[in-house]
Amino acid sequence: MEEISAFEKFELQLDSTAKDFLKETAKWAYFLSIIGFIGIGFLLLFAIFAGTIFSTMGSSMPGMGAYGSSFGAAIGAVYFVMAALYFFPVYYLFKFSSNAKKAFRDNDSVALTESFGYLKSHYKFFGILMIILLAIYALFFVFAILGGIMGR
Repeated sequence: MEEISAFEKFELQLDSTAKDFLKETAKWAYFLSIIGFIGIGFLLLFAIFAGTIFSTMGSSMPGMGAYGSSFGAAIGAVYFVMAALYFFPVYYLFKFSSNAKKAFRDNDSVALTESFGYLKSHYKFFGILMIILLAIYALFFVFAILGGIMGR
């Protein structure tokens, strides 16, 4: 016969204060996700019109010349990538908030569990992104030191 550990017997209960905190967190997460989707929309609009903006600037500024349109296309691509990267954490935050609100509205523990899964994905995305950024910063630092040594 298999023994059940003390940890497996323990069932987590949320008191009313914890539920209130979680409900308020879900409301703020919903607000932030909506603002995030609006921000993504602005990033995409700028990505689409960056080529036009910079080619117009290139024709009005003598130093820019023919590089304005290609520079605009490059800036547009960068903003498109930023919008794509920004979409995932905003989506996870939105799904967390909508599932948490549904869980409390319908007293649905499955929806609450799903909402925590999306919250985990939200923070996991930012954690992986932070690791990547720190690695890039470390590479820049190493190359800056090597460039300083080689430049002597």
